[in-house]
Amino acid sequence: MTKTTSEIEQAIPATSIPGETRRFSGTWFADLAIRYAMVIVMLLIIAFFLYRSARFGTPENLTTILVAAAPFALIALGQTLVILTGGIDLSVGSVIAVAAVYGSITAKAFPDQVWLALVTGMGVGLLAGAINGFVVAVIKVPPFIATLGMLTAASGFAYVAGNGAPITGLPPAFSSIANAQIFGLTLPVILMIVGIIGFAVLMRRTAYGMRVYAVGGNPVAAQIAGVKVGRTLFSVYAISGVLAGISGVMLASRVTLGAPNLGQGYELDAIAAVVIGGASLLGGRGSVWGTALGLLLIQTLNNGLDILTVPAYWQDVIKGALIVTAVAVDVWSNKRRR
Repeated sequence: MTKTTSEIEQAIPATSIPGETRRFSGTWFADLAIRYAMVIVMLLIIAFFLYRSARFGTPENLTTILVAAAPFALIALGQTLVILTGGIDLSVGSVIAVAAVYGSITAKAFPDQVWLALVTGMGVGLLAGAINGFVVAVIKVPPFIATLGMLTAASGFAYVAGNGAPITGLPPAFSSIANAQIFGLTLPVILMIVGIIGFAVLMRRTAYGMRVYAVGGNPVAAQIAGVKVGRTLFSVYAISGVLAGISGVMLASRVTLGAPNLGQGYELDAIAAVVIGGASLLGGRGSVWGTALGLLLIQTLNNGLDILTVPAYWQDVIKGALIVTAVAVDVWSNKRRR
């Protein structure tokens, strides 16, 4: 006896029926919401601040957000590479400070060649990052301990270089590093955009990016596959140091001051941006675009709360809750996938 179409559909389990009914099921929407949770949160935050303040949506305020995000973007990009390998770099805040101080000293010594200040900052950052990389990759000291030691040492060197005082009396040309404009955008903002695009391509389209993910995912398997694990670890800390050095000089140029406490606490915001962007602290999972989203979310939140005159201590509470929520959503989504 021939069965009707309705009888056949009843006999087939729901999970095996292809097409639109399954594609747009409640589970599909839940998975999509979890996958793009930070994008949804970002849109909700923007909508809230636009509703509360007309000033928030102005082009001038957008420029302010981008300018504030630029120095953090560089250290967040370096932190992304480190975290993808399963490590962490706690020293970037102090590296920013020591690079700012030595860069300012160089600018003061060579007022007509302020580009040397940027080279000095990069060199200081490279040295600090190379030491971190050597201690982690060769001596096998845990990244938390190695970079914590560098955090303390670099902070001390920043104060030693200026005898405990900030470097003042910098030439006016020094401020051009952070305030020079190209196509209506300041140099730090351009570096941020180029850096995000460049590192996104590097991590997704090159063999080096694949090696970084492999080391973070399973260093033993990566070693067996022929990946130079030690060399890869060394490189990510060196890159993180160089980016922190550039960020330090840009920050010093913005305020025209080489302060030994300039980057204090910046490492926490960089780590927060990477984690909120979906990277796993265990390594092997994350993206540059996710970090960029996390960075802009934090800076947008800071800016909007400042406009609404929310006290700084409440801002810290909100950011802390956001970080915990992001990690909780990440853990929960991983359990659902498994």
